[in-house]
Amino acid sequence: MNKEEQILRHSIRHLIRHVKRKKINEEVELRQIIRQMMDFDLLEAQTPDVDPAPNKSTGINVLEELLKKIIPILETDYKSLTTSGDQRQSYRAHIVNAVDNSLTPAKLNNQAGDEASDLEEEIEINVGDDAGDDKFIDIRTDAEKQAADAEEEEDPKDAFGTGVEGDETGRNMAYQSYKKIESSILDSYELLADAEDQELFYDYLVANLKLYFEKFEEELASQVNEPTNQAYDMAKQEQPTQTSDDDIELDL
Repeated sequence: MNKEEQILRHSIRHLIRHVKRKKINEEVELRQIIRQMMDFDLLEAQTPDVDPAPNKSTGINVLEELLKKIIPILETDYKSLTTSGDQRQSYRAHIVNAVDNSLTPAKLNNQAGDEASDLEEEIEINVGDDAGDDKFIDIRTDAEKQAADAEEEEDPKDAFGTGVEGDETGRNMAYQSYKKIESSILDSYELLADAEDQELFYDYLVANLKLYFEKFEEELASQVNEPTNQAYDMAKQEQPTQTSDDDIELDL
């Protein structure tokens, strides 16, 4: 083996060792990168997903959960009123009014606080003047008593619509709808003890109801009839009507 061949073989072995060493280093580096990626994925899996972040106000958070329950009910009933826009307008007005009637007493009770108990102590009840009622003899027949009681009983739908004018069908449908959602509204409101949360809940509830009703109305308006054109209308008019056998006359 001459000197040149020895040098060549030495160079080849050196090159092979260099390539192997580089390959090993690349494999080690690749393994480190993969390990880091696996650790990162594991950390993400263990971290709870809090997006979207909750609102800053508890009142808004409670309202959001309430809307998820009641809006589908209102949408179904509202969109079933397709005879006229007056029915839907009446439905909307009666629902908003009913919410105000339900939450106003709750708001007043929360604002009153201990003042109610102080007021009760100042009230004196005197029953002495009512003693004569026990001596009254009712001479009406049972039929007359029942008729009088029936007249005094107010239709709950009329009571529901007090102070609001509008189509009676819309009022009746709103009455049925509100019976389904009233308890959910009151239960959600009673969860809130903070005055600011209560105020936000009430204001945003009324505002969102109106906005959703406007959205429902726009969706109803977008349901247009099948489009046509003049050529089709003219052809339809010129099309001969079908006649029965009795209407056919034969010239003999």
